[in-house]
Amino acid sequence: MPPYEKSMEIMPFKQRKCLATRKDEVCNIRSKFPNKLPVIVERYLQEKKLPLLDKTKFLVPNELILGQFLSLLRSKIALEASQALYLLISGRNMSCLSTSMGEVYSQFRDPDGFLYITYASQDMFG
Repeated sequence: MPPYEKSMEIMPFKQRKCLATRKDEVCNIRSKFPNKLPVIVERYLQEKKLPLLDKTKFLVPNELILGQFLSLLRSKIALEASQALYLLISGRNMSCLSTSMGEVYSQFRDPDGFLYITYASQDMFG
């Protein structure tokens, strides 16, 4: 495992940056891209089968459907059709895949302004 991947696994985004820095980042993003949502996508901590994404920050349009975002993530991870991928919103919630990202963001965004999504395979439930 490359050292970058191991360090990413140990330290989630919230632990790598302080609250003030994260809030400033969101303010800058929202001022430059008012129609986009700042989303952080990270792998579930105990997940061992799925690879890490090459980036964790995404700018997502308000109108994008959660199911479309899931498809985007599946292609970035390069999963086969038979492999399962589940999304946890804010670390504990699952949402309907027909919900828009704007609705998900307004309901589950963190106080720092980012929407945190964790991805995992089905083993997280067992």
